[in-house]
Amino acid sequence: MAETCPTCGMPQDLCVCGDIAKDDQKITVKIDSRSFGKEVTVVEGLGEEVNLGDLASKLKTKLACGGTAKDGQIELQGDHKRRILDVLEEEGFDRNNIEVQ
Repeated sequence: MAETCPTCGMPQDLCVCGDIAKDDQKITVKIDSRSFGKEVTVVEGLGEEVNLGDLASKLKTKLACGGTAKDGQIELQGDHKRRILDVLEEEGFDRNNIEVQ
């Protein structure tokens, strides 16, 4: 018998908790300045249900940049305000819940 998810009660292979978590996120995208005037795109507001390492890896690949996931946020090298909405939407996040500052 398949194991069931403790949150939604569905079998693990049919679990929808990750999709529900993505719909409920209030994500903030902002540009921060680092040493020597380098710009960094910071993605905040991702919950614990989202695997930051995997999402950071996908964002870095699709945006062709470097970056890291730490302290509950993702930092991407460079200014990616124009494209980040489309990429996050492709990953299953609701466009209406993403605020770009």
